[in-house]
Amino acid sequence: MVFRKRHPSADDVMPAGQFVAGVLSALEAAATPGVNLLELDRIASGMIADAGATSCYVDYHPSFGGSPFGKVLCTSVNDAVLHGLPRDQVLAPGDLLSVDFAVSLNGWVADSALSVVVGDGADADRQLIAATREALQEGINQAIPGNRVGDISAAIGVVGKDYGYLINTDFGGHGVGRTMHEDPSIPNDGTPGTGPKLVPGMALAIEPWFMHTTDEIVTDEDGWTLRSVDGSRGAHSEHTVVVTKDGPVIVTRRHDEDF
Repeated sequence: MVFRKRHPSADDVMPAGQFVAGVLSALEAAATPGVNLLELDRIASGMIADAGATSCYVDYHPSFGGSPFGKVLCTSVNDAVLHGLPRDQVLAPGDLLSVDFAVSLNGWVADSALSVVVGDGADADRQLIAATREALQEGINQAIPGNRVGDISAAIGVVGKDYGYLINTDFGGHGVGRTMHEDPSIPNDGTPGTGPKLVPGMALAIEPWFMHTTDEIVTDEDGWTLRSVDGSRGAHSEHTVVVTKDGPVIVTRRHDEDF
């Protein structure tokens, strides 16, 4: 009988995490005015094939999805704030692009997201991105043994509220492991000291996302893309971390990050 590890170590998930980090760095560099979202998806698809990894998105069809996703990236532009299904759309100067990406490599899943302003953009959009990154850092800081999921959620929520943003808790972070979405759920706001206790070996995808002026979303006609109800823009930052006795290890950290 073969026993499969229930909880990964940071070393287990690191190859998947660093692959995801490398793909996101390549996509960030490629996200320039005039680039088509479908081209970004092709870049990521080619890198997946070269690495022998497996996309977590192509065949993904949860209850809230209109059909199997069919692409390897989520590309959300401007008022498309989550789960953006790549389509024939060319990026324009000033667009706010969020890219979410998850793969399985060596049997373990890593999941990460970033937001960028394409070319020159509005200071308000850059502040929105900065808020999600600050919230991500504060959430990661709480991913230590003995804390609870509510400590992560509360830390994220404090940052979002301090910036004056409303916070949607319908979609947030989650456990990862052998599959992309596992327990526990990690909302982007919560109460300290509540929820499941964190133990070494838990792999968590922590992902704050905020919108400028609303906390309400609607589903696009494609059955996947989630848009703000008022047309305001959204930003999204995410890392996969592994809880260890020595603190959280960010397995999807990109080389140019200051986390």
